[in-house]
Amino acid sequence: MAMEAETALKAWHLNPGATDDVLRDALASLGHSLPATYIRFLQKHDGGEGFVGDNYLIIWKAEELSVFNREYEVDKYAPGLLMFGSNGGGEGYAFDRRSQEMNIVRVPFIGLSVESAIPMAESIDDLFAVLSK
Repeated sequence: MAMEAETALKAWHLNPGATDDVLRDALASLGHSLPATYIRFLQKHDGGEGFVGDNYLIIWKAEELSVFNREYEVDKYAPGLLMFGSNGGGEGYAFDRRSQEMNIVRVPFIGLSVESAIPMAESIDDLFAVLSK
C-alpha cells in the first residue's frame, strides 16, 4: 500500500490481514478475480473502517464480499459491479468488472444500477487519495 494510503488510515480500525486460505475461499465464492492492489490490502488489513479526510469508508472483509454482494443482489441490479465496501450510509464502493482495469465506482444502495455508478478511482490506493482531499 502506498505511503499516502498508510497515512490516510492512521486513525482507522484495521483488521489483521486475511490468510491465504481466506483469500482463496473468497475468490472461489466470488467466481471473479480481484485487483492486485486490493488483494495486497486484504493481505495486510482484511477490511477496516474509519475516516479518510472528511469521508467515512468501510472496507468489507474478504469473507464478507460474496455474502454482501449476494444480499445486495448486485448481479441482478448492477451486473458487472463487485461491491467491496460502503460509506456507512447510502452508498457503496465497487469494482467495475466490465473493464479490464476494474476501476472503482461509487453507487447508491437505493437505486443500485450500473447507470448510477460514479467513477471514483483507478485503484484502492487511488481511492484513499481521492477521498482524503
